[in-house]
Amino acid sequence: MKWIPVFFTPLMVIRSFEGHEWHYDYVSANDISINFYLAAVSAEDQKFLSHKGFDWESIQKAWAGNKDAKRIKGGSTISQQTAKNVFLWPNRSWVRKGLETYFTFMIELIWGKARILEVYSNIVELGPGVYGVEAASQKYFSKSASKINNSEAALLASVLPSPLKYSVSKPSAYVRKRQSWILRQMNNLGGAKSFRKALIPEKEESK
Repeated sequence: MKWIPVFFTPLMVIRSFEGHEWHYDYVSANDISINFYLAAVSAEDQKFLSHKGFDWESIQKAWAGNKDAKRIKGGSTISQQTAKNVFLWPNRSWVRKGLETYFTFMIELIWGKARILEVYSNIVELGPGVYGVEAASQKYFSKSASKINNSEAALLASVLPSPLKYSVSKPSAYVRKRQSWILRQMNNLGGAKSFRKALIPEKEESK
């Protein structure tokens, strides 16, 4: 799995049985705009490059906040989300969470950050039946994932982690507000060039 494309995920199969279409096109890391990588990290896991698969501070905050909350909030990193989506089912349970911890540790150890981000970007759900940045870019912007700009990347990331609730094609005021917030976070993290410099040494393609 470090080298071959992910042909499908359990979530894709589940969604298809729920009646959703299946738009999916796996592309290589070099065919994904650095803007989307940065937008995804800005939106979902700003410590992605520095943690070892788990953001313990966020997990502790989520745990504390969920004790009295009616709506459970997660503290999952991009690594955890990738492990869950590739290898496991979406339902919440202690068994699944334990397996998720194991697979997260293994992909951090074997895959490395660049591969994790590549797979995440290819399989993440970005609308009903739309999986991965390439399919989303073609559907919403009529262009390849390598060509999307920072604003388009931020718009895609703005529907995470609820792509069935929020829409890229018909963004609500909340989605637009979140898009603006993500753009600011992308700038705060140093922008695309800085992020590329931090990520490229990890990439097998650059060796």
